[in-house]
Amino acid sequence: MSFKFTIIIPIYNEKDNLKRLEEELLAFIQTSTITTKVLLINDGSTDESQISIESICNRNKNFSFLLFDTNYGLSTALKAGFDYTDTEFVGYIDADLQTSPKDFNSLLEHISTYDLVTGVRKNRNDGFIKKISSKIANSIRRAFTNDGMDDTGCPLKVIKTEYAKRIPMFRGLHRFLPAMILLQGGTVKQIPIQHFPRLAGTSKFGITNRLLGPLIDCFAYLWMKKKRIHYKVSKQQL
Repeated sequence: MSFKFTIIIPIYNEKDNLKRLEEELLAFIQTSTITTKVLLINDGSTDESQISIESICNRNKNFSFLLFDTNYGLSTALKAGFDYTDTEFVGYIDADLQTSPKDFNSLLEHISTYDLVTGVRKNRNDGFIKKISSKIANSIRRAFTNDGMDDTGCPLKVIKTEYAKRIPMFRGLHRFLPAMILLQGGTVKQIPIQHFPRLAGTSKFGITNRLLGPLIDCFAYLWMKKKRIHYKVSKQQL
């Protein structure tokens, strides 16, 4: 089968979510009009996630995995996912299922027109502290990047793979994917999506890495933006 869409799923200590994750991904794949495969990226989990991952991949031919030797973080997992993707489009969703694979359909409707389509979490099912810290962090990023995104950290995105592979990755970059597409001259669109409470496992982000981390990363983004190499060829004879 020729696939057009790869879904990347970074996983770190999510063993209690993986069975339900498999079921929801299969439900999306069976109803989607685009041929889809799944890449599970185990970011050095210390629980029994890898046992479940290998079982899932063994019983589903369009599922595969990468296992890191230690925990590198979300941005590194996304970088690896982009590196190993060979389809026209690449998507990203968290393993905690606070967003639904079904909403990929809403994003995919626009990917032929735009180079990145991202979700915007409406009616967020998070606690007050988590919601307010994310709101502040999003405001900080918008001020630095001017990307116009209301929810740049939303863990549901679809990107044209040629753009994803050109992103110069660094730690914390998962917070700047729309801005990095805009730097390439690409186009972005945001679509309202569903948001659900976490039913199992624990969040990997707290106030420190939701507020202090994004602020530091904004300065790294500005440095990268100033120093990046970018060119367009107007004519060639090779």
